[in-house]
Amino acid sequence: MKQILCQACLGLGVLAAIASAGCVAFGLSGAAICLMACFTLLALGFQGYPILKGFSYTLFIFAASTYALNYPENLVAYHGFPLKKLVTPLLVLTMFGMGIHMNLTRFIEIVKSPKPILAGIFCHYLIMPGIGVALALSTDLPPEIAAGIILVGCSPSGVASNVMAFISGGNLALSVTVTAISTLLAPLLTPLLMKLLANQLVPINFWDMFWHIMEIVIFPVIAGLIYNQYAYGKRKWLDELLPILSMASIIFIVALTVSAGHNTLLSIGWLLIILVLFHNLAGYFFGYRISKWMGINEQDSRTIAFEVGLQNAGLASGIAAKMGFMATMGLVPGIFGSMQNITASILANWWGRKQ
Repeated sequence: MKQILCQACLGLGVLAAIASAGCVAFGLSGAAICLMACFTLLALGFQGYPILKGFSYTLFIFAASTYALNYPENLVAYHGFPLKKLVTPLLVLTMFGMGIHMNLTRFIEIVKSPKPILAGIFCHYLIMPGIGVALALSTDLPPEIAAGIILVGCSPSGVASNVMAFISGGNLALSVTVTAISTLLAPLLTPLLMKLLANQLVPINFWDMFWHIMEIVIFPVIAGLIYNQYAYGKRKWLDELLPILSMASIIFIVALTVSAGHNTLLSIGWLLIILVLFHNLAGYFFGYRISKWMGINEQDSRTIAFEVGLQNAGLASGIAAKMGFMATMGLVPGIFGSMQNITASILANWWGRKQ
């Protein structure tokens, strides 16, 4: 039954894509609605196929972004309440969801072999900020947009790296460990790197950013760890619901970001997409090649590639929103988060087939 429904969704999704193209070709209204329907139906249809399932999340993001780009006024406020105020609580929920899947006892064995961990952390906080600065300073982007590229590079590893490491045949324990450590180091390293690398573009207050990250990341993760230790498994429905809520939160945050920065996105969107894509792909490439150069095995090198190339774009959006730059600096992580899900899914599935 599920397979039939998924096939029906795929068929309807293709029809919606054709309808959207037709609306554009004949100058009819409704192209955006049809495109949103296309992304949503394809995302649902992909759930029935293991090889495509990893792209569903990205398609939901595309659907939300399409809505935000075409109807930005609907995401400004709800009955007078500014929707951008939801960014921080939604990120707190997401980081709590990350924390409940961390179990300190899992890290003991992997920490006994610290070389891959140190390589992952070193590469992450060296490669991505370095490439971000090079891209920001070599282009004629508005200062706040350029600072957004650096901010993405200075953010910790994204949680999606754990899933991609597993799919690719990488070392899941190593991935979880590097993600956790890079996240715990973020309150110090992210504001420090931003102060050093981006202060000439936008004013960076180290302590303000430090406390923003503590509020958004560290406190929720600690709460999640406590939940994992004492309550995980006792409410199975809640354990299953939290990851769904976390993904939904990120999708909504991306929509809010695109809505706030839709004018900027329409004017420099393609350039920004190209820069973000290069930044992301360069992270994979250098993370993998440097790991191999250091004599790290194939499995761990694949893992480090994802730890370097995949960033916590949601956190970067939250920091930008806290700083008052949601429509400019926050636009970059919104695009980065969408692009990295596509590239990571393709790379993970390709590597997974080469095992």
